[in-house]
Amino acid sequence: MSEKRFKIVFDGALLPGVEITTAKLNLAELFKCDVSAIERLFSGEPVALKHNLSQADAHTYLTALAKTGVDARIEAEPSIELDLSEVKPVTAPLPEADTSPYAPPRAPVGEVNTTFSELKVFSVQGRIGRLRYLAWSLAALLIMGGVAGTVGLGLLASDNMVLAAIVCVVGLLAYFYVNITISVQRLHDLGWSGWLWFLNLVPVVGGLFPIAMAVIPGNPGANRYGAPQPPNSTAVKVLAGLWLVVIAVVFVGALAGGLSAVTQEYESTMSSSYEIDEPAENVEADDAAQPALPPVDYEKE
Repeated sequence: MSEKRFKIVFDGALLPGVEITTAKLNLAELFKCDVSAIERLFSGEPVALKHNLSQADAHTYLTALAKTGVDARIEAEPSIELDLSEVKPVTAPLPEADTSPYAPPRAPVGEVNTTFSELKVFSVQGRIGRLRYLAWSLAALLIMGGVAGTVGLGLLASDNMVLAAIVCVVGLLAYFYVNITISVQRLHDLGWSGWLWFLNLVPVVGGLFPIAMAVIPGNPGANRYGAPQPPNSTAVKVLAGLWLVVIAVVFVGALAGGLSAVTQEYESTMSSSYEIDEPAENVEADDAAQPALPPVDYEKE
C-alpha cells in the first residue's frame, strides 16, 4: 500500500490580527513573485497551493505559510486506483519532483497579466510614475496660471482690484492642492509615505526634493499603495518633454537678464567716470579763458 499523500488548501482566510496587505507581501516574498500574482489567492475560492506531500512535509509547509499570516489547512489527497490496461508509454521526460517543501509551486499562482491602478488627479490615493508626475505638474501650472491670469487681468482692467486679488489667491490655492495630490501619488509610486511631502518646506532640501521625485524610478510591481500605474500615453510623454523647453526658456531668460544687468552696470560706471572728469577739464578751460590781470605798481601808489 502506498503512503497517503496530502495537499495544502487556502481559501483567503487570515490568522487573527494579520492585515491582508501584510499577508500578501509575505506570500509574495515566500513564493518569489509580485504581489499582483497573489491577488488570485484571495478570491474566496479554495486554492490548492501544494499537492502530493507527505504528512511531515505538509506540516512543514503549513508552518511556513502560518508565518506569513495566512490560515491554510491540510487535506488528504484522493486515493488513486491504477488500471494497467490504460497505461500508455511516456514520450516526454517527467519533471523532477520537488525535494524541498518550501519550493514555490510550478503552476502560476495568479494570472500573468498585471492589473493597473486607477488614475485620480484630485486624490492622495494611488500611484503615478515620473513622466506622469512631470506632465500633470506642468498641466496644472499652465491651466491654473492661465485661468487666474486671464480673469485677474480682466478684473484689473475693470478696476475691480479686490475681486482680482481673490481670483488670484483661489487659483494659487487650487494649484497647491493639485500639486500636493500629484506629489503624494508620486511618493506612493516610490513606496514612500505621502507625509514626506513636507520635506518641500525644509530649506535647501525643499529645492532638491522635487528633483529627486522626478528622477528616482518607482517600484516596477505592486507595493503597499496598490498596483502600478497604466502605461504612459503620447500626451503624457509630450507634456513631460515640454519641461525641457520650459527649463531652456528659464535658463536663457536668466542668462539674458544677467548680461543685461552687467551691461547696465558697466555703462553706469563709465558714465559716472565721465561726469567726474568733465568738471576738472572745464575748470582748466575757464582758467585759461580768463584775461591776465595788469601788474600793480606798488611804489607809485
